[in-house]
Amino acid sequence: MKLTMGPIPFHWNNEKRVDFYARIADESPIDCVYMGEIICSKRAPFFAPLQEEVAARLERAGKKVIFSSLSEVMLKRERNAMASFCENEEQEIEINNSSGLIHTKGKKHRIGPMMNVYNVETMAFLARQGATHFSLPVELPRTSAQLLAQAAKTMGENGVGVEVQVFGRASLAVSARCYHARAHGRIKDNCQFVCEDDLDGMALKTLDHKDFLVINGIQTLSHTYVNLLGELEGLAEIGVTHCRLIPHSQDMIAVAKTCRGVLDKKIDVKEGQTQLDGLGIPAPFSNGFWHGVSGHLNVSASPA
Repeated sequence: MKLTMGPIPFHWNNEKRVDFYARIADESPIDCVYMGEIICSKRAPFFAPLQEEVAARLERAGKKVIFSSLSEVMLKRERNAMASFCENEEQEIEINNSSGLIHTKGKKHRIGPMMNVYNVETMAFLARQGATHFSLPVELPRTSAQLLAQAAKTMGENGVGVEVQVFGRASLAVSARCYHARAHGRIKDNCQFVCEDDLDGMALKTLDHKDFLVINGIQTLSHTYVNLLGELEGLAEIGVTHCRLIPHSQDMIAVAKTCRGVLDKKIDVKEGQTQLDGLGIPAPFSNGFWHGVSGHLNVSASPA
């Protein structure tokens, strides 16, 4: 079972990004690192000049680096950027928007969690087009993931990889409108990058002041943090090949080490959960989607 770090969804400054990836390279048990701007094309130029250098450092540390695409493509410059992105022959890429499929047909590529791969037929079609790996949407329950993981073994020459998010806020939607800008009385084209002020997104409360969702530019995230630590052994049993962590401002090295420890059976789930509880994560954990109930719920692990 491989442990992966997904692309940073938030607008962190370059200093924080470089430091984050340096720690991933030097201190973490992460096997694969996804890099690239997946939320807002306006953010991409900030880190772009440093991306190749940071990727090279990660690769020297033994990490596999995959570049991830935008999840929403609307403007002509975004369509052009996607076309250029898909021309990358040196680095493996992950597609998060269907506009990229025009350019990747017949080429090896990965399918990201922003793509709606909900059934075996969709997975099989994309595999025939060149997809070698699928990161499943976070809202899929265990029953669906099991069907897809079992079918994945029969696709391609040697099967295709299947990845499931096991930690981090769940991405629920992306929109044409930037709610982050609107909340501060600005428009999308003159947002002044206000999203940079919220390292883990902007909290959204109900009218009676209860925590509800989190806004990250055009993206809507769950308030709760997905935590499938108790499901890791079951994931391996149903054929999942990769477990994805979503970057947050908390100590992601500690999260990765805890997950690796449970995967390798060096610590049990109870001890691992105690370690996660000690990180001071400012929101409850949840695993409802995995169990086929409301996503924000945290239910006991069901029998295999």
